[in-house]
Amino acid sequence: MKRPLAVMMNRTVRTIRKDATLLEAAALMRDVRVGALMVEDDGQLVGVVSETDLVRKGIAEGRDVRQEKIQAIMSSPIITIDIDRPSSDASDLMSEKGIRHLAVTDSGKIVGVISVRDLLRYYKNWGAF
Repeated sequence: MKRPLAVMMNRTVRTIRKDATLLEAAALMRDVRVGALMVEDDGQLVGVVSETDLVRKGIAEGRDVRQEKIQAIMSSPIITIDIDRPSSDASDLMSEKGIRHLAVTDSGKIVGVISVRDLLRYYKNWGAF
């Protein structure tokens, strides 16, 4: 049985400016309890930064978390999936791209974010795809 992503996704799209520091991103992720933030520039979403990006592209490369800007480590373009696609497509796309977060779009506009954790939580409670 296929269920729409609308049921599983988080409708609160957390954002951070591309010129914010890595430390600011880490603190915001901690405070709002998310694993990724959409990156904005002049009101437009231009990328995504995840906990993995912070660790692998930031800390592990010895970048100064108090000085380095998000734009240096963010992933761009944003990988998206349409809200009407089945959850199995989201899982397949995450696996194919090696990512854990997808922006969910409706008529081309980002309306939410779905994570591997969201998929797992949903399947644990409601069963298979």
